[in-house]
Amino acid sequence: MKNCEYWIWLARTLGDAARLDEIIACFKNARELYYAGKNEWRLSGVLTAVQIEKLAQYSPSESGKIINDCEKNGWSIITPDDGEYPPLLREISNLPAVLYADGDAGLLSDSLTIAMVGTRKASRYGIRAAGVIASMLSRSGFCVVSGGALGIDSAAHSGAISAGGKTVCVLGCGLGTDYLKSNEAMRNEIVRNGVIITEYPPFTQASRTTFPKRNRIISGMSLGTVVIEAGEKSGSLITANMALEQNRQVFAVPGNVFSSAYNGANKLIHDGAKPVFTTRDIVEEYYNDYPQRIKTDELDIPLAQAFYESEQLRQRLEKSEKQSAPVKRRTKSEFSEPVTQEEKPVKKELPPTLGEAARAVYGLLESPMPLDEIVEKSGMSVTKTLAALTELEMIGAVGLLPGNKYKRI
Repeated sequence: MKNCEYWIWLARTLGDAARLDEIIACFKNARELYYAGKNEWRLSGVLTAVQIEKLAQYSPSESGKIINDCEKNGWSIITPDDGEYPPLLREISNLPAVLYADGDAGLLSDSLTIAMVGTRKASRYGIRAAGVIASMLSRSGFCVVSGGALGIDSAAHSGAISAGGKTVCVLGCGLGTDYLKSNEAMRNEIVRNGVIITEYPPFTQASRTTFPKRNRIISGMSLGTVVIEAGEKSGSLITANMALEQNRQVFAVPGNVFSSAYNGANKLIHDGAKPVFTTRDIVEEYYNDYPQRIKTDELDIPLAQAFYESEQLRQRLEKSEKQSAPVKRRTKSEFSEPVTQEEKPVKKELPPTLGEAARAVYGLLESPMPLDEIVEKSGMSVTKTLAALTELEMIGAVGLLPGNKYKRI
């Protein structure tokens, strides 16, 4: 029997956010716990009567479906027995017994991680601050951790990716669900440039309770947590409070004192969180501990300068701003109308970092065109063409019309 079967059994019986630190200290791992049996469980003093009954109800062999689902989809199963398990997570009391991962799981054990959180309904200021800070943290050697939602989360992930860095997305649902379909493209890009993790088994739907419990993983696996644009009742404050309980540093970006959208972040600063004006404010807290891994070349560049100097970052964040802002819904007829010569979008200047395949595809789209025609005219494979179109969609250069035709935006 695989070791992960015992950890899945433990997670299934005790649930998420159970106090596993005492159990592991007493029994070393889930396999030892299982074979210790009821009498040892009672004598240990670390398990309640209810927990003991739950442990006795199930067998590790019942984990087979979960393991098969992961193997079929190429997802990794990571437990505290594995080298890939995030080292900082081992330090918290309610560490997750299992992590399911899609992407580069090796990042989890070998990265300087900083969490970035904030509201989904972010302002332009919040999105740009999150994106630029994440970009500069990536250039300094850090891996950005966030929750994969719209608003601040997406800006943080985008900022890290635009700088050529890596990012970790922690979900409050299982892999394979349709949660937040509108942000699926971002999550797909995270898989290519980092990893998505969750403690919930595949296809587990999100609920009101899963996200607050998820937040302890975001803060727990990170050296510190940066809060950007959070109201007084924001879920981001839950993450900040968990970070403090886990003995992690909390940072906050100051906001407009006349706007309730920033009351939470500003209050954190009032209560002792470190204000962030430059990336150095964050990085200097860790430089003495990791001098060989942290780069300091660009720490004093003003955030505004970094934003305007990076064309790719600017385009990504402008797209995030549009996604977070309320938009007027267009009618079917508006989408269906053919593009006339006068309406044809002007060819835009593409960022220098854009791949050659994406540039070639963009050059073909003089008028709306279906996928099969693009494949034929480009001479590329379907997979390569779709990857190029995704790259163009991510920077807002191309959009999909009804009838599955692509057009320049």
